[in-house]
Amino acid sequence: KCLMIFNLCLGLIFLSGFFHMKNKNYIILKSHKALLIPSTPCHAKTNVMFLKTHKTASSTILNIMFRFVERYNLTVALPAGQLVHLGYPKTFLAHFVEEFQTIGQNYNIMCNHLRFNALEVRKVMPANTFYFSILRNPIPLLESSYVYYKDIVPAFRTSKDVNEYLASPMKYYHLADYKKNIYARNIMWFDFGYNNNAEDKKKYVQAVLKEIEQNFHLVLIADYFDESMILLKHTLCWDLDDVIYFKLNSRSQDTVQTLTPESKERIKAWCSLDWKLYLHFNQSFWRRIEETIGLKELEKEVNHLRMRQKELMETCLLDQEAVGKDHIKNKALLPFQSGSTNILGYNLKQDLDNRTLRTCQKMVMPELQYTSYLYAVQHPHKKRKQLGLPLLWTSFQE
Repeated sequence: KCLMIFNLCLGLIFLSGFFHMKNKNYIILKSHKALLIPSTPCHAKTNVMFLKTHKTASSTILNIMFRFVERYNLTVALPAGQLVHLGYPKTFLAHFVEEFQTIGQNYNIMCNHLRFNALEVRKVMPANTFYFSILRNPIPLLESSYVYYKDIVPAFRTSKDVNEYLASPMKYYHLADYKKNIYARNIMWFDFGYNNNAEDKKKYVQAVLKEIEQNFHLVLIADYFDESMILLKHTLCWDLDDVIYFKLNSRSQDTVQTLTPESKERIKAWCSLDWKLYLHFNQSFWRRIEETIGLKELEKEVNHLRMRQKELMETCLLDQEAVGKDHIKNKALLPFQSGSTNILGYNLKQDLDNRTLRTCQKMVMPELQYTSYLYAVQHPHKKRKQLGLPLLWTSFQE
């Protein structure tokens, strides 16, 4: 009996040793295998088309794209002649791009305002181009459009404020003026190339959403801008400094009109196409994050982004924040002003070394100045874009 117990114990010890060894070998093999098979190399995507939508923090992304162009010495598809948009609000055509006839499909980046037209954009951009865009909640978007375009949109011009306009939009919005009124209803739908006055029918909306998903690899959400930048960084295989930013083209808080709860609900109905577009891609945005980054890692990376941003603000900025138009000391860095908005800008610190100064200047450079500057660099024999600014960026840099 004792012998039996002894043999049983011996057997158990042997088995446990065997399992332990097997387990240990498995770990060794697994780690060895991990060493042998490198993770898939990640190459920065340099052929990128960004559909710049209106009032969606897209000017900040344009600045990110332009800095990326300079960092990697890329070619950007810029508006031809004196245009600052790629034909907007006309539906995009390839000849709206400067020197398209000679440069052909050799542009790397396209990011100025245009009304999307897949076939024509593909004539300009290489076959392996990455397409992305950005959307914003239509509720704050419409209020922002109202204040920004108040003087130029007939539907906005005759109403006292945004709440009065939304109480009965059809009183102010006349279909005969639809070309002038694009900013007053479903502006994102329009930017993507669709009819912003189309009937909201389930089959039609689903077909459009499907088409956008086929044309665009990624749609970001402005309401989660930092999270969007981290997702963009991962998807394009860029560095953190490639997506670092200072907020551009934002306005002072005192020009924001408070929407009533009724107005907020009315926007969902009045801009129902935009509302459905936003809901759909907001959902796919978070799904994409969970599938690729995970919420825990996202939070960690967003914190890194904000720390780096704070660091750069402390290095570059005199006031550590954006200032109103009247407080911008160098008028060459004054952003374009529209409506009753007060578009904020930045003052740079004095005595920065040349390299730091260049980095800081590019980060605060408004959209029109940056477009004009890149145009002068890329097309030196062409007449410079006349922006009607007190001092052009090109001469400011010289």
